[in-house]
Amino acid sequence: MKTKIAITALSSISALGSTARETWKNYLNNHHFLTEKDFGTHKALVAALSGGSKTEIEAIRASDVKYKSLDNSVLYAMQTARKAVEQAGWKKGDNFGINIGSSRGATSLFEKYYQEYLTDKKSSTLASPTTTLGNISSWLAHDLQSQGPELSHSITCSTALHALVNGVAWIKSGMSNKFLVGGSEASLTPFTIAQMKALKIYAENPQDDYPCKALDLNKKRNSMALGEGAAVVCMEANPSGEALAYVEGVGYATEVLKHNISISEEAECFQKSMKMALRNTDPSLVDVVVMHAPGTIKGDSTEVKAIEKIFGEDMPALTTNKWKIGHTFGASGMLSLELAVLMMQHQAFIKVPYIEHKKMPGHIKKVLVNAVGFGGNAVSVLLSV
Repeated sequence: MKTKIAITALSSISALGSTARETWKNYLNNHHFLTEKDFGTHKALVAALSGGSKTEIEAIRASDVKYKSLDNSVLYAMQTARKAVEQAGWKKGDNFGINIGSSRGATSLFEKYYQEYLTDKKSSTLASPTTTLGNISSWLAHDLQSQGPELSHSITCSTALHALVNGVAWIKSGMSNKFLVGGSEASLTPFTIAQMKALKIYAENPQDDYPCKALDLNKKRNSMALGEGAAVVCMEANPSGEALAYVEGVGYATEVLKHNISISEEAECFQKSMKMALRNTDPSLVDVVVMHAPGTIKGDSTEVKAIEKIFGEDMPALTTNKWKIGHTFGASGMLSLELAVLMMQHQAFIKVPYIEHKKMPGHIKKVLVNAVGFGGNAVSVLLSV
């Protein structure tokens, strides 16, 4: 990518907290944030928002009568978007685009309204308008009073990084100079958990020191666990202030499916997306790859094989955050990007505590971030400082 696009602000909310300071502090320890929660018919290990973060969300809900009926996926995005826009110095009424996506969308409200329908054979008035896919970006545009384009999409677990790719395309086309992009997920609901357990990929041992063994290539069983949260960044073509990082390259790819959640033995989609993101960069210059690594046996191993194919003997350091905060579906790619930016800012590598790292970076100037979702929709983003 000839023109580097600046990331001028970043905000997130997750089990790690809702500020950059709190998030980085929690990355520096070896503790995970997975706890067992009772979902009525079953229990599951999840990484939920802290009490303080939930208080912030409820304050937003109470701030406007129109927000009372919104799903948490919208409110999580609203909280992070407000902070990011303030950091970037963007004002109400500014012309900037918004592309915030979600994998599951308003699943909590959808489950609630459908249960009401099963019981009463009637649908609530607000059922449709509060569960549509475009719900998140539309409400953010309302809350921020922005004047630019607003888009939403769902591309499963690569949703947030697809939003970034889309924002890059809009900026490079000249149709917009600024874009707010990211993902939001409030998926800790009974039906969502049941769906993941039905796939036989869920972590089942709450007594384990690290129940989600993301990036452990010696694990004997799948260990994915869910988390919730949102993360967004502000991107600009010609920033007036200092940038947090630059987007040097983006890549995307899909692959032929054998079944609904399949991925090839050497993750061909990742090979293609990484190669595209690195097309103007010597792979040996990449210091770290923040992997998608969901904690499943095949998902982790195939991604490592793809990285080995691309980098050969110049393997960078590998890490992931899902052992700590779970898999946040559509928000996960942007939370991984946040980890990448924080490591570059602090020049500190965040290890996975239960694996042996074959390589440790002496400096962190370029980081590749990966995400992939059901359907083999891979995205890779190359960042630099």
